[in-house]
Amino acid sequence: MASLLPDKLFEARGQAPAPSKDFYQVLVTRSQVIFRWWKISLRSEFRESKPGEIKEAHEDFLDDPSLQIQIAIVFGAKVLEHIFNLCRGNFDFLERLPDPLLLNIISFLGLEDIARLSQVSHRFETICNCDTLWEKIVQNLCDTITPEMRALAQEVGWKRFFFTSKLQLQLQIRRRRQKQDNSEKELNK
Repeated sequence: MASLLPDKLFEARGQAPAPSKDFYQVLVTRSQVIFRWWKISLRSEFRESKPGEIKEAHEDFLDDPSLQIQIAIVFGAKVLEHIFNLCRGNFDFLERLPDPLLLNIISFLGLEDIARLSQVSHRFETICNCDTLWEKIVQNLCDTITPEMRALAQEVGWKRFFFTSKLQLQLQIRRRRQKQDNSEKELNK
């Protein structure tokens, strides 16, 4: 399973907390944690300072509290915890699946499960609310989708279309027909 992982597992960049203007990067590869910094200062004693870099194997990083503290100060405790998990081999393979495959898997989940999954991360929130997913769900659950139903779903969005009652859908389709008929009559005049 680890062979499915890309070489770069995680990367974060940021500026140190105020008043510092220094820039930092942390990069986690399959075998190393790389911490880089660039001093940015108007002070003459720091003008000549060169960028720095520390490279440590995962095992060494887990035993290096000074580097861990630096990363926590710049990037926060959540990023540090994520790096710990990566160094320990705790990978989130679900998060790494391509969107089309995730859409296919999620389309077979129950509505409550989709609602819960949408709260996991920003990526899953986006996927769980996208029209492509809800179009798949509607297609899985409905025997036939007429061209009128498809046009209405594309107009209002597939998720909204899914949660609209049958009576409301029939009313909206009837209104769309009337609008089309009226516009055709005006064109024929």
